[in-house]
Amino acid sequence: MMKRTARRTLLASAVAAALTAPAAHATVGYFQHGYGDRAKAMGGAGIAYPQDAIAAATNPAGMVLVGDRMDFGTGIFRPVRDTDIVGNGSLGTVDYDPNNDQNFPLAHFGYNRMMSPNLSFGVSIYGNGGMNTSYEKPVLLFTSNPAAAQGVDLMQLFVAPTVAWKFNDSHAFGVSLVLAYQRFKANGLGGFDNSTFSSAPGFVTNKGYDSSTGAGVRVGWIGQLTPRVSVGVTYATKTFMSKFDKYKGLFAEGGDFDIPANYGIGFAFKATDRTTVALDVMRILYSDVKAVGNPGINAYLAGQVGMLGASNGMGFGWDDITVVKLGIAHQYNGRLTLRAGFTHNTQPIPSSETFFNLLAPGVIENHVTLGATWKLNNGGELTVSYFHAFNKEVNGSGSIPASFGGGEANLAMYQDAIGISYGMPIK
Repeated sequence: MMKRTARRTLLASAVAAALTAPAAHATVGYFQHGYGDRAKAMGGAGIAYPQDAIAAATNPAGMVLVGDRMDFGTGIFRPVRDTDIVGNGSLGTVDYDPNNDQNFPLAHFGYNRMMSPNLSFGVSIYGNGGMNTSYEKPVLLFTSNPAAAQGVDLMQLFVAPTVAWKFNDSHAFGVSLVLAYQRFKANGLGGFDNSTFSSAPGFVTNKGYDSSTGAGVRVGWIGQLTPRVSVGVTYATKTFMSKFDKYKGLFAEGGDFDIPANYGIGFAFKATDRTTVALDVMRILYSDVKAVGNPGINAYLAGQVGMLGASNGMGFGWDDITVVKLGIAHQYNGRLTLRAGFTHNTQPIPSSETFFNLLAPGVIENHVTLGATWKLNNGGELTVSYFHAFNKEVNGSGSIPASFGGGEANLAMYQDAIGISYGMPIK
């Protein structure tokens, strides 16, 4: 009875931590590079190599392969952003620091139960990602108010109840209902909060936090092709979200901010009895969400898109990206497993779109990752992960319109994060 009470208390605490600490965690665009500390330590690879009860965030088929278990973790994410404007007719050259808020909490939780030898039901709770900037001094091309420093804060949280089943010893299939919550605020954009630039003046900036909810579906399959080689595929529909009503004059389609569809294929190769290599290739369809993918201010002034907030309103000009994740796990001995990885993604922000993206400089391309799992005497497992995202610069090219004084907006960022999690089998 005492063990059951302790387990319920632990479960409630883990869920509360995951629900209250969604992070502004922009690594591959504004998605995470991986989900769960084991996958994160392997460059995010996990489509064909599930390791814990967070597997549904990558491939729901993996849940039936990890068995009865619970996993939860926390950590700290630290992005360091740097922006500047060069050669502007009114401002000249100015360096900016958008790092007033710099340390962000991470949390995740997963629970999985085998309903039969071939059927599982579980839930994974995780932050998909987000974006944050908080400027110390205002970019006066966005506002005429010298006290109105810019900043945006986007956070996304997912709860994914998942059913998975094994057709036979070689093939597993899974499906998740992806329930999403996101919140957003923007400050210091008064220069666009008018009928010249917005279809809904008064709903562009300084409205405090607004939230939206929605749902989508993720499906996946994992097949064991040989005793040493497995392959997996996964696909997530667009997550259709309710609108940010407070920001219907900022985001296209009256405040719509859906979460883009994505898909991928993964391979896992057991190189030796103790060493596994995993490789994932993913595609994230940012351009299919108008608020993100529609081109920005230059296209609006050229008559190619509408005002902010319009049905085909201007956006941030993000491109679809391809993400390659490579990881290795080596069981050093009966207690210790070591992990390492590398992630590369194509650039989501074109050099012509850097002006608006002073608010959202998600320019990271390359990450290196490390981690380890230690088995404890009580049967639990302690996992740590670390990643460093290398500094990346995207310099503007024709980014600031002549009517704003011309010149270029330049973006740069690097990141570090550390995580720790605890996993255990459940009975």
